[in-house]
Amino acid sequence: MIEKKQDPSYFAKWNPIYRFKQVPEVIIHNTYSSPSGLNRDSIKVLSWNIAKNNYDPSWGKDFLAIVEQYRPDKIFLQEVRLSADVKEITELAQMGWAFVPNFIDTSNKTYSGILIASQGDRISNQAIITKHYEPVVNTPKASLFIEYSLGNSSQSLLAVNTHLINFVNLSKFKAQLHEIESILNKHQGAIIFAGDFNTWNKSRWLMLSQMAARLNLIPVSFTPKDTKKIKSFLLSPPLDYIFYRGLERKSGTARVIDNISSSDHNPLFIELCQKDN
Repeated sequence: MIEKKQDPSYFAKWNPIYRFKQVPEVIIHNTYSSPSGLNRDSIKVLSWNIAKNNYDPSWGKDFLAIVEQYRPDKIFLQEVRLSADVKEITELAQMGWAFVPNFIDTSNKTYSGILIASQGDRISNQAIITKHYEPVVNTPKASLFIEYSLGNSSQSLLAVNTHLINFVNLSKFKAQLHEIESILNKHQGAIIFAGDFNTWNKSRWLMLSQMAARLNLIPVSFTPKDTKKIKSFLLSPPLDYIFYRGLERKSGTARVIDNISSSDHNPLFIELCQKDN
C-alpha cells in the first residue's frame, strides 16, 4: 500500500495549479432588504482587504467593533472567503451584499473574491474577471460594479470594488485598468471606487493616477500619520485607496483604522455626501 504522504494525488491536491480553480463570471447575492435607502447627506464608506480571514473569530471581533464605531453604509471588502455550500457571512446578515469570486479553493470548497455590502437600493450590477492570470496560483482578479439609487436624487451612485492583478508585467496591469475605465466612462453620476490596487511601484501608481485624473476621480487623502498605516512595501506607494466623484468628503472623517489584528491591511474609512447642485 502506498502511504498517503507518498501518493501523487495527495501532493497534487495541495499544488496551486490543481487546488485553485477558476469560476464562471458570476455574482452571488444576499438580497437583504434595507428599511431605508441610501442617505445622500451621509455615505460612510469602509474599504478593507481582509486577507481571507472572515471565518476567523479575530476577524469577526475586529469587524463588529469597526461597524459599531463607524456605522459604514457601504463596505468594500477584498479577499473574502465564502463557503460554496453555505454562502452566508454572519457579520453581514443585516446588509444586502454582492460577491464576485475569482477562484474556488477545492481543498475546502470556499470561494475567494470581492464583496460590496450596502444599505442602499440596488439598481444594477456587473462583474469583470481579468483575462490574465497571476503566476503560480494561476488565478485571475475580479472587479464588481453596482449601481444604487441615491436618496431622492435623479442621479445614481456607482460603487466599484476591485483587486488589481499582481506579479505580472505592466501591460497586464494596464489591461485590467482599461477594462475598468471603459465601464466607469459610461456612468454620468456619482462614483465610489475602492479596493486593493497593488500599486507597489511608481509605474503602477502613475498608471492608476492618470486613469483617475481622466475620470475626474478624487483620491481620499489621509493625514501623513495615517498614510503611513496604509499597506505598502518598503518605500512603495500605498496599495489601498478610495476614490470618489460627484460627492464631497466631510472634513475630518478620513481614517486609517489600525487597531485590528486580523489582516495585514488596515481598513480605510471616509464619510461622503452628495454635492449641492
